[in-house]
Amino acid sequence: MRTLILGGIRSGKSAHAEHLLADAPAVRYVATGSADGDRAWRARIDAHRERRGDRYRTVESCDLASLLRDFPDEPTLVDDLGNWLTALLDEAGAWEDEAADVSAQIEDLCAAIAGYSGDLVLVSPEVGLSLVSPTPSGRRFADELGRLNAAVAAVCETVTLVVAGRALDLPAGTGAVPAAPVPVSASTAPSSPVPAEEPARPADAPAPRRATVSEPAQIDGTDAEIFPIVELPDHDVAEQARARQLRLTKPARSLGRLEELGVWMSSCQGVCPPRTLQSPAVVVFAGDHAVAADGVSAYPPEVTAQMVANIATGGAAINVLARRAGATVQVLDMAVRADTDPHVSRYKVRAGSGDLRTGSSLTIAEARRAVAAGRAVADQLVDAGADLLIAGDMGIGNTTPAAVLVGTLTDREPLVVVGRGTGIDDATWIRKTAAIRDGMRHARRHRNEPLALLAAVAGADIAAMAGFLAQAAVRKTPALLDGLITTSAALVAQQLAPGAASWWQAGHRSTEPAHAFALDSLGLTAILDLSMRLGEGTGAVSALPLVASSIDILTDMATFDEAGVSGGE
Repeated sequence: MRTLILGGIRSGKSAHAEHLLADAPAVRYVATGSADGDRAWRARIDAHRERRGDRYRTVESCDLASLLRDFPDEPTLVDDLGNWLTALLDEAGAWEDEAADVSAQIEDLCAAIAGYSGDLVLVSPEVGLSLVSPTPSGRRFADELGRLNAAVAAVCETVTLVVAGRALDLPAGTGAVPAAPVPVSASTAPSSPVPAEEPARPADAPAPRRATVSEPAQIDGTDAEIFPIVELPDHDVAEQARARQLRLTKPARSLGRLEELGVWMSSCQGVCPPRTLQSPAVVVFAGDHAVAADGVSAYPPEVTAQMVANIATGGAAINVLARRAGATVQVLDMAVRADTDPHVSRYKVRAGSGDLRTGSSLTIAEARRAVAAGRAVADQLVDAGADLLIAGDMGIGNTTPAAVLVGTLTDREPLVVVGRGTGIDDATWIRKTAAIRDGMRHARRHRNEPLALLAAVAGADIAAMAGFLAQAAVRKTPALLDGLITTSAALVAQQLAPGAASWWQAGHRSTEPAHAFALDSLGLTAILDLSMRLGEGTGAVSALPLVASSIDILTDMATFDEAGVSGGE
């Protein structure tokens, strides 16, 4: 979770920031400067450090981007960005030189924030609520601070305003979003006297309660199923990439699928050689399904909510694999039959999807809201700089609606699409097959009506995945598909936005039989076949390093001419 906390002097924003990390066993506290040479400031800093206790590890530095990249999953509190900006402007001589530009450092910081996988809380003074002198320098600081806050807000999941010790989470912006950050080398700004802000409450007072939004985010589902025409990846750039592959110091096509993936990434980015991936992002869409209550899974339905919490705190397989692959992870409760964290459930459509066996998983309005939520999440990530998207799933019993979708859209019988899911026994397999048969009876009439199909048998989690994957293609952003559940959503997304499959690759091939049918229908070949069947996005994330390597081949490998190597015929 990345959170930006804004507020004025003595508003209590630092105390609120500490409260957000109260459950972390250890916190890195980044103070953006030091008090060298100023005894009064040093005494004040030391007092605050002693108050926070041994759980906090204090680092005094203005090289924020490097600190965030060095330890990208450590719970961290940065206090504050206003002082960081002051040091930056000092170094650039911006107070006297109006032409001095600190845009590159701000972009670099935003890129580091966007790539942060752990809990990160950043404190910053809101423009107009801090001490700003009415001088040219003061106006310059206010202008730059406003720009900095807007850029950081664009890459944070939550933005909170603190006034008089009370916190209010701000809704997502609807206006123009700053351009996606492009990582550059940031200069190390000199230290300046910066004490940690004193909490606006007595030391023995209870921590303020975080203000949260308990109801779903305001999503307008009107016409959510209507997508603009999908533009295909750049064919000319693909040809340039193929030609470059032939000039690299290797026999033609000797790297097999790696070469194909590199060509695909070039065509998606519209440039050869392609740019290195900086901000791949995983979104796990979670939901319960009524059919799970009748025993179609080896696990009870309550495991869904438990695993959502596990993913949110970084303890699931997807979190482990994503950290290794350099991807961020967030989980969204679309239809979990339990209360979850308000931020996780901000797009929640309902508490559990309905019974697919009666063709009533969702209403049409709920299906539209779910598709719209998936689209909104894709837009937010792309606007924040994500350059590759992955959809994951979490939901006990979700292979049943996925098999219904695949069987319906690939014209297969229930017996051939049903799988063992979480490892079910024969009796459970029989119940699951019967449920898929009943679901397909209702689904077949809607096979050419994607929104009605989602409403009848899919559930809010799968509907949101369909919107997410289709919108990724609309935004010209490559995506890796995971296993059966996300690929069943992809089948519907291809109907919603024809041509979207050109922007996807299959991360892996699941052991579920329906997955192979879905991949064949989409014309996709799996990158990996590791007998995986977990879901969560784990198969796609496992393939992510190979996609990154395919880019490295095109960007870093020498050509025959560059290396002075004789080329073959």
